[in-house]
Amino acid sequence: MNEAPMSEAAATLLPEAPIAIGETKPVARVYSEMLTELPSDLYIPPEALEVFLEMFEGPLDLLLYLIRKQNINVLDIPMAELTRQYLGYVEMMRRTHLELAAEYLLMAAVLIEIKSRLLLPKPPSPPGEEAEDPRAELVRRLLEYEQMKAAAQALDAIPQEGRDFATVCIWFDRMAATRLPDVAPEDLRRAWASLIGRAKAAHRHLITREQLSVREEMSRVLKLLDDGDYREFTTLFHEHADVPHLVVTFLALLELAREQLIEVAQAAPYAPIYVQSKRESPFVLNDDDEAL
Repeated sequence: MNEAPMSEAAATLLPEAPIAIGETKPVARVYSEMLTELPSDLYIPPEALEVFLEMFEGPLDLLLYLIRKQNINVLDIPMAELTRQYLGYVEMMRRTHLELAAEYLLMAAVLIEIKSRLLLPKPPSPPGEEAEDPRAELVRRLLEYEQMKAAAQALDAIPQEGRDFATVCIWFDRMAATRLPDVAPEDLRRAWASLIGRAKAAHRHLITREQLSVREEMSRVLKLLDDGDYREFTTLFHEHADVPHLVVTFLALLELAREQLIEVAQAAPYAPIYVQSKRESPFVLNDDDEAL
């Protein structure tokens, strides 16, 4: 009478241990009882020691393996020999696991169809046209699959995080001060060109003669910056100012910057330019300020 197989918790194989002379070596321990030999009615399933190695990932992979193994030219496939080897593999799969051979059986039908079409007489082709090869579609699929397989192997060879190397993250408790980019003369030139274009668009004909003073404009700019907050470069100019007023205000800003009474900065390259009085705390610009 066959007994049911023992559970892992009930039966335990004993590790190698020194055996005294004349002592029988136990082979297992079942419910704390030592067994010196296996029971005669022990039931072992027929597939207990069967190992499945998944060598192929599909019918195209199997076909490509058979072609490369026989050093066959993929552009001139001998369908009879290839079909015979392929059907032998499918028959082996059918004897073991039929559910795994569904797509392989479909490819077998395709191979048999191509073989049959090669055996049948070919109809005459129109003048100037080459006769259609029944193997052309299969060859195209095999070449595309081989290219994708080579690309996948190349990608797998690239070092991957967690498989080939590990990353290390370090946390800093204190925040590092953000270093703002310097304002280049080209940035000032673009801002000045934008103001000139705006002034020309709002040009007015004035007949009065007005005396303009750079020192007075410097005082006006310092009063605007006296609240400690920084202002955008273009807001320091009068909204409807003409070109002479813009020139005077721009010269006043340059003079203040040369005398280190104001500081000019921007949050990022090509971002709006901001001006602040040098007596106040330094700039602390962020992305939100850039949108002002």
